[in-house]
Amino acid sequence: TECEKEPGSLLWIFVMVGNIVRGMGETPIMPLGISYLEDFAKAENSPFYLACLHTATVIGPFLGLLLASFCAELFVDVGSVGADEITITATDARWVGAWWLGILICALLNLLVGIPFWFLPKSLVKEGETNEPEGTSEKGVVSLQENDKNEAMQTMYDFIPFLKALFHNPVYVLFICITVLQFSAFDGMISFMPKYLEQQFGKSASDAIFLIGVYNLPVLCVGYFSGGLFMKKFKINIYQAANIAFWVSLLEYLLYFAAYWTVCDTSPVAGLTVSYQ
Repeated sequence: TECEKEPGSLLWIFVMVGNIVRGMGETPIMPLGISYLEDFAKAENSPFYLACLHTATVIGPFLGLLLASFCAELFVDVGSVGADEITITATDARWVGAWWLGILICALLNLLVGIPFWFLPKSLVKEGETNEPEGTSEKGVVSLQENDKNEAMQTMYDFIPFLKALFHNPVYVLFICITVLQFSAFDGMISFMPKYLEQQFGKSASDAIFLIGVYNLPVLCVGYFSGGLFMKKFKINIYQAANIAFWVSLLEYLLYFAAYWTVCDTSPVAGLTVSYQ
């Protein structure tokens, strides 16, 4: 009898740890970056700068999807297996693209992009204000260094009461719930839409990823950027921004409901919708 060996590999642990480390490095950029802009930008320019920041966060996934589309066209063992040895095409269900290549490229780019963050100053002069005298600035830096330890300890003691106060704020809780729903819908589309395009329209994984990137993310970039310009030009306050967000979101959800009437016939799948005979 032949020796039977169950397939298994622990390499997924490296991918998991890599994603954890990546998340730890990327997460502070949004909250700290927004605070950095709010502290040193004019009130009327802050929405525009934030729009540029959010636009950049959408351009990144767009370029990532284009890179993923390119990598999916390459066989998973590219470099070690010759093209003449591959007997299947990218539209075959058994095809596995070079998923690992995109991770290596993005890791190298993240390392290079992170280097300039070391040279950002600890404090800036607020936009539109004159520079402080050199002596005052030096005293402020010395005082800040002396109080760093005390402020860190005070922050630890105040964290739980502050968090409790936040979750008792109805506006903040409602904003969190809306954000969770929006990201759940977006992540669902990113996760399952490629497979739907593959099965329903016979597209390869590379084509499906490319279509999602081209038809969805550029529109988000336009929305973020135009929204920031609109708030900057007309000096929209928080109350007006909340009203605009409500009506635009309501229109968006009504348009999404129209997708229920856009139904395609299910493609025949052997063993699932039709018999093997």
